[in-house]
Amino acid sequence: MDQNSKYQALNFIQHEFQQYYEQQSLSLPDRFGRREFAFVFFGGKGMMRHLSFPRKQDFNHFIQEKIPMHAYYSSAYYQHPDAPTMQEKEWMGAELIFDLDSDHLPNADTMSYEKSLSMVKIEFEKLVNEFLLDDFGFQKKYLELYFSGGRGYHCHVKDPAVMDLDSSERREIVDYITARDLRDTIIFREHATGKKQYGSQVYASGKSLTMPSPQEPGWKGRISREIITIVEDIVNSEDPLQRLQEYGVDLKDAERLASDLSGDRIKRIKQGMLDQSKTIRKFFLNRALRKSAVSLSAGETDEPVTCDIKRLIRLPFSLHGKTGFQVTPIPHDKLNHFDPLEETVLLSDTHVLVQMHHRFSISLKNEEYNLEKEKTKIPIYLAVFLLGRGLASLV
Repeated sequence: MDQNSKYQALNFIQHEFQQYYEQQSLSLPDRFGRREFAFVFFGGKGMMRHLSFPRKQDFNHFIQEKIPMHAYYSSAYYQHPDAPTMQEKEWMGAELIFDLDSDHLPNADTMSYEKSLSMVKIEFEKLVNEFLLDDFGFQKKYLELYFSGGRGYHCHVKDPAVMDLDSSERREIVDYITARDLRDTIIFREHATGKKQYGSQVYASGKSLTMPSPQEPGWKGRISREIITIVEDIVNSEDPLQRLQEYGVDLKDAERLASDLSGDRIKRIKQGMLDQSKTIRKFFLNRALRKSAVSLSAGETDEPVTCDIKRLIRLPFSLHGKTGFQVTPIPHDKLNHFDPLEETVLLSDTHVLVQMHHRFSISLKNEEYNLEKEKTKIPIYLAVFLLGRGLASLV
């Protein structure tokens, strides 16, 4: 896309955002007067931040006049949120924020946009239901759930118990959820399976690893449940060898695993015994960990949002500048059936002519679009999505 086309696209998207913001009175977060606000503008460079709004009408006037491309607010509360330096702001506490992005998923670059949103939602439900509600015991009233408007989901934990946690304490929560440094010796119990005697000394002739009960709380029960699920998935497949390779096992190891998974051994695994094969032990533990843990960052060196006590996060009900979708709150009882490609698409359905740069397919607002590399008329809500991602130009 050339510079003129980019300029046209930005002007078009800004105009549609203006229509949205002029018709909306955005709900502001609690204690908004203690929050820092920040914005990215169409055609601008960098971010305007260190702003605060003492009154809701001041905020709405700003939004309707400036028409931001992206809008953010702080997860932290400050004595002086508009102070120019973090030290001068005087930190008062911060929500615990979880930001799940489809970019964090394994093989994310091979997925379609729709598929990646579907997969990251599964991870988000796991985070909320299995970890935050079950393991940590947070009450639902303290959890606020949002679609980010782009590639994932946010959870804000507002329990008073977390507000004063520092970065290292938040890191411990992240380490638990991501299973960082979780070892098999923590999960499984080792015991002798026989005895040998040499002179007066008695030695163990073999060792066995026993899995915890699937009903146990926390990681122990979670790992056992996942191992049993994986075993059943492999042995019930039409081609166990191929299924193992689909799990990411190379051919040589897959052949060894398939050979080791005899009927008797499968029965023993389901009974909680993992003593037969080092290959089996390693595979099932590693795979169960990967399936059970939640990806909260893009890699080992990427610091998760959760650890940041001064994080800026997308403002609820604002529009995402690269999709045109709304940052939308999700009631917990609606999360399972929430469809971001239907419920967050709020821009006009008036049609406009665009030139597609590539073939592209997507379902929006229950309509299937299979677009060829040609000129085509499409609804404005789809045009904004395509223009924002550089997949089309205005004609």
